[in-house]
Amino acid sequence: MNEFVLALGWSGIYAPMAIGAIGSAIGCGIAGQAGIGAMLETESGYGRYIGISAFPSTFVIYGIVVMFTLDRTVTPENAGGLFGIGVFAAAAFLYCGIWQGRACASAINAAKEKPEIFGLSLAPAAIIEGFAVFAFVFALVISAGIPGAGQ
Repeated sequence: MNEFVLALGWSGIYAPMAIGAIGSAIGCGIAGQAGIGAMLETESGYGRYIGISAFPSTFVIYGIVVMFTLDRTVTPENAGGLFGIGVFAAAAFLYCGIWQGRACASAINAAKEKPEIFGLSLAPAAIIEGFAVFAFVFALVISAGIPGAGQ
């Protein structure tokens, strides 16, 4: 039983990076597909489409930082906390990555038709980023209370 608990703790440490990378990849893929489609239909603005397509890549960065924050010797006493913080932060990064990719795809499609609303069309993607930042900050703050930090 102790080994299972320790495995959960290790999963919690690495989940934010791994699952955040999955969310970023899915989001960038969704937005990238919309960007490529927009490039076929327009004569300019290619850089904007590529830039928007890369927006969801931030979630893997948040995951890496959370992973390093949680990195410590896993014991039965701290495994539950590591698992809980890591997996729930990872779930937030995954969900935000996918939906930010969808929001970016919509922004690309809107900016393709009406270039003058380019900046405004990014607002939903920025709001989704804000929710990921909340999860990121809370994971960092709460992780300070888990035993074993600073070893």
